[in-house]
This record gives sequence, structure tokens and C-alpha cells, in this order.
Amino acid sequence: KRLFNSTIEASPTFDKLEKRIEVLIENITETLFVDVCRGLFESHKLIFSFLICTSIYRDDGTISQNLWNKLIRGAIALDKTDMPENPLPSVLTDGSWELLYSMEQDFPEMEGLTGHINEHQDDWYEFASLDDPEEYIPGDWADKFTSFKRLILLKCFRPEKLLDAIALYVEKEMGKFFIEFGAVSMEALYKDTNCRTPIIFVLSQGADPTNILLKFAEDFGYREKLELLSLGQGQGIKAEKLISAAKNRGDWVILQNCHLAKSWMPSLEKLVDNFTHGDDHIDENFRLFLTSMPAAYFPVTVLQNGLKLTNEPPRGLRANLRRSYQEISEKKFEDSKKPEVWHKLLFGLNFFHAVVQERRKFGPLGFNIRYEFNDSDLETSQTVLKMFLDDQDEDIPWEAMLFVTGHINYGGRVTDDWDRTCLLSTLRRFYTEDILDDQYKLSDSGAYYCPNLTTLEQYRQFVDELPASDDPEIFGLNENANLTFQIQESETILTTVLSIQPRITSAGSGKSNDEIILEEAQDIAKMIPENLDPVDGAKELFVKESNDLIPSLTTVLLQEIDRFNVLLSVVRTSLEMIQKAIKGQVVMSQELDEMYFAMLANNVPSNWKKVGYPSLKPLMSWVKDLVERVSFMKSWLIDGNPACYWMSGFFFPQGFMTGVLQEFARKHTVAIDKLSFSFEVLKYENTDLHRSPKDGVYIYGLYMEGARWDRD
Repeated sequence: KRLFNSTIEASPTFDKLEKRIEVLIENITETLFVDVCRGLFESHKLIFSFLICTSIYRDDGTISQNLWNKLIRGAIALDKTDMPENPLPSVLTDGSWELLYSMEQDFPEMEGLTGHINEHQDDWYEFASLDDPEEYIPGDWADKFTSFKRLILLKCFRPEKLLDAIALYVEKEMGKFFIEFGAVSMEALYKDTNCRTPIIFVLSQGADPTNILLKFAEDFGYREKLELLSLGQGQGIKAEKLISAAKNRGDWVILQNCHLAKSWMPSLEKLVDNFTHGDDHIDENFRLFLTSMPAAYFPVTVLQNGLKLTNEPPRGLRANLRRSYQEISEKKFEDSKKPEVWHKLLFGLNFFHAVVQERRKFGPLGFNIRYEFNDSDLETSQTVLKMFLDDQDEDIPWEAMLFVTGHINYGGRVTDDWDRTCLLSTLRRFYTEDILDDQYKLSDSGAYYCPNLTTLEQYRQFVDELPASDDPEIFGLNENANLTFQIQESETILTTVLSIQPRITSAGSGKSNDEIILEEAQDIAKMIPENLDPVDGAKELFVKESNDLIPSLTTVLLQEIDRFNVLLSVVRTSLEMIQKAIKGQVVMSQELDEMYFAMLANNVPSNWKKVGYPSLKPLMSWVKDLVERVSFMKSWLIDGNPACYWMSGFFFPQGFMTGVLQEFARKHTVAIDKLSFSFEVLKYENTDLHRSPKDGVYIYGLYMEGARWDRD
């Protein structure tokens, strides 16, 4: 209400009602966008822009519900009877081909699309290989694909480009204003506040707004009237007294880490509610600042009545370096006995901090574990660097600097040995005598290097001129790492959009949601195999050994069968129950209701996940994978031990590996705790193996991310 009123008052007036309404709509949209974006994390801002844009077009009918579902859900309840075979399996996944076929079936203007792809495979293969595929579409299809339909096309052929394509789509349809998310200054935020509106900083790992608040209070002349309290056990009463005194005196109060005071949150809710609806006198200069990590128990009314502002580490090397140099004062920059060495190594340290921060975005390719490096690590390392340089008259203690910075300041957070090796190897590129040479490059291409500058402002200008996008080479990674990251980001956008969709009554293709789920449940039920029965197993599997025990691998098989049977029973029973619930024959329980909407979103239902194996696959891919796993177990049970075992097909691979050790230990009478595995990568496929090895086992189904094994 406050935003609407202020926007209406600030908007210019016109004699023509239509013009006035047009300006109001534009200004209200922009005001809401800016206000909401302040409280969103960077990864969610583009999603919000996209939702605003598509909601407008869905409301006026430009984007139909069926077309919207094609983008976020894919092909739903598709009749594949006449679907042609995928001509480009190296480019198009089965899901992508089904989506293209469903587009052809549901939209008359798309008729002949799959046929054209089949007849002009080279053209479409070239399209899938372009750096900017959105600029070119083979044949005369460019005119038939609207801006939104191009997103669906890219989702099929180049999913990694979807993130950039969504940004371009929003810019084209709404303007550049909705894709540029500038930093919000405390001065601008303060103008929108009043004594009855709390300011809420939504925290993320590695970021702390306290210094920003203290600096703003000092600039504003309020440093002496600022009360700061970190919440925790027993701090609630102190916080209430602080607020009570401050609102009468006109002071500012900062309550840190509200997420650590769960039991006090109802009291905070009452306090803020009194600000708005109470009769208490509040000095107009009073301000309440709150900081909290995202928490489900944080009072909703406080969020609704307050101004939200996210505080998170910047994204990108340039943004990280820019922030690092903004935090450095002129005094700190100039205060060194070896200014030239200090300036260069300071740049190297800041660059190292930016690299390890950004390397995390590549997931397991960056670090095996996602570590929360933060500003305190950098500040401590800067202090240590300065101390080492000033205390040594001539020589620079490189090894000592490497040890303290790599093993202690940053390495203190690292728990994985390989991650520690990676961290130290990265640091050696910056803490090296070569960095003092002006010709030394930080990357193979030479795009990144340590400049020889003399003033802090010159370094800031140099940082501003660095590339906007980060080349994977600076992280020591291949371009494929960027590909993986882009695919993950694109998938995250669609998954997030899908997760907040309202419960629609029709999918827009002539079928209701009930009809879609009924059909899907029936199709899955037909695919689910019968439970496995050990009675049907090959006799040699159960021949007891000399110690009167059945073979260890048979025990592993029986344990796997038990787990799969539980999963199959749950899947089969729940599919039967949800069909009855849709027909009104049984009550739609909460579990069935959640299952209903999970299936509608092509996600694996939570009641299946509880008894299932870890998997990130969408629903239909998960079902096919389950059928393949059960088929492998059935083959093992009926035909006896296979020549080669499907390692990733197990419910519990660790149990299988223990079983292999136990088999060897019993055979050779060796204590199992003295055994360990050795590995050999073979030059042939699992289908070429027809006999088990004398000792150990052959396995297949292991994958490498970002690399492949060279069999030669």
C-alpha cells in the first residue's frame, strides 16, 4: 500500500486518462521491481524479472498456459505412438526430442518441425554448435518461432544458453532496466525508511553487513547513538530494553543474527506489530536494523512490514576484486616499507581470494566441498602479508607466507586433502617471486596479469577494466567446466520457477490435471516390474562355503533385493492409491496430494524418495533407471554372478565393495582389515567381458565429470 501510494503521488499527471494509466502501470511495475529486488539474492533477481515479464504476457494471452508448461515442465502426457525416432541423439536428449514433437502436435504453426530436423540434420547440427544459436534458426523456422518459443528451442538444443537467452528475452520485452541490478546504497535505502519500518538484512555465508552499517552511521553522525547487540540465548530481554529506550531517544538499534534467537522471534513480532498499530510514542529518528540468515521461523509480519536487503559476496572476479579494493583505505595501501612489492603481492592476494570464491560455482569441479571463504580470511591474510614484508629487511619469506595463508588462514576451513592441494597450487601462482616481474601472466592467454601501478585509484581503475565474464582458464579449468556451470544455472532457473507455480486446474492442452496424472500413473504402473523373489535364484548362488556361510556377494544381492522390493511395493501401492483418490474412491491424503503435484511437475514424489536411492533425475528418467536397476538385479539372481557388475546400479555400493573384500578375505584366509583395493582401467567395454576375474571383480558405471579416460 505504501509503495502504491508513493508511486501514484510521484507519477506525473496527464489530461488523458489512458496516458495517466499507462504511466502509472509503468512506474508501479518499476517501483515494485526495485523494492522486491533489494531483498532478493543475485541468483533470484533474473528469475523475478522473467516472472514479471511472462506473467504480463500470460495474463493478456500472448503466452498460453500450454506453451508456458512446455518451457517449465516439458512434454506432459505425450502420445508417442507416431513419434519418429530421434535423428540427432548426440545433440538432443530423449526428453528434448519429445518436447519438440509435442510442440509439433500442439501448435499448428510448428507442424513439420521434427520432419525438417530429420531431413536437414546437418543444418540443425550446425545450429546446435553455434556460439550464438539464438541468432540463427535453419530453414524458414525463424519466422515461426516467437521470442518465447525460441527459449523452448534453446532448452532442447542448447540448455546451457538458456540463462543468457532469458536475460535477452526480458531485455527485449521489458527493457534494460529489468536486467540491470545495481547495488543499493545505504543512503538510498534510508530514504525509504521511517521510525516504524524495520530494515532487515538477509545474510548469506561469507558476507557481514555490520561494517557497512557502522560506516553509514559514522557518515550520518549517528555512531555514538548506535546500539549493537548479537542475539543468542538469554539476549532477548536485553534486546527489548534496548529497543524500548532507543525508540524514545531516537537512537538506532542493530540486532544481529536473529536466526540464532528462535524462541524470541514471537516477541520480536509483537514489538514490530506495536510499531505499526500501537499508540506508543516513537521518535522519528529511531531505526531498527535486523540481520538474519534465511529461516522458516522468522516472523512473516516483520518481513511484510520491513524493508529487505540482501547481503552476499559479489559474483565474478571483477566484482570480487572491486569490492576488495573498495575496502582498502589509502592509509593501508601506502603504509609499507616495501611499497612496490606490497602493491603487487596485495593484488595477487586479492586475486587469489576472488579465484577461490568464484571457483566454488563450478561445484565438484571447483572444490569437492563448498567452503565458505569470507572477507575475514582476506583481511587476516593482508595483515599477515604486510607483517612479513615489513619485518624482513631484504628477503621475502615465500614459504612462510604460503604456509600461513594457504594452510592456516584459508586452509583452516578446508577438510578435503585434494581441495587443500588445489588451494595451495592456486596460491603458488600468486605468492611467487615471478609475480614481481612485469611480464608475468596469471593466465595462459595473458588477459590477466599483475599491473605495475603506484596509487590505489589506479588499481581500482585497472580492476574496472577487467573482462566482465570470467574465462575458465583463470581457474585452471577447461571451457567444458563453464558449460556445466551454465547448464546448472539454467536448470536452477526453471526448477525455481516451477516450484512456485500455482495449482492450475488445466494444463491447457485439453486435458485436466487429473486426467494427466491418471494417465501418467497408469503408464508408470505398467512399467514397474514385479518384486524379486530369492526363491527363483540360481542354486549356485546359495551354495554354502566351507565355513557354512553363503557367499558374501550373495548376501549383498539379498540385501539389495530387500531394498528394491520395499521401493517397488511403495511405488506400486501409491500409484494405485492416487488413481483411486483422483476418482474419489479414497480420501486424498497429504502424502497423496504432495505426490500428485510432484508428478505434475515431473519430479520424483517424496514418499518414493524416502525409501529410494539418491538420484537427481526427473520422474520419467527415474522410473526408467529403476526398471534398469531391477532388471540387473533380476539377471544376477536368475543367471548367477555376472561377469561385470553395474557399480552405479546398487542401492548401497559401499556394501558391495565390502562384500568383495570379504570374498577375497575368506578365499585367501586374510584379515579383512588388512585389505585395500587396487584398480585397473581396462581397454574394453563391459559387454566384451564374459568371464569373472580370478580375484576381485569387473565393474562398470563410473563417470568422470569434465574429462574422459584415454583408453590409448
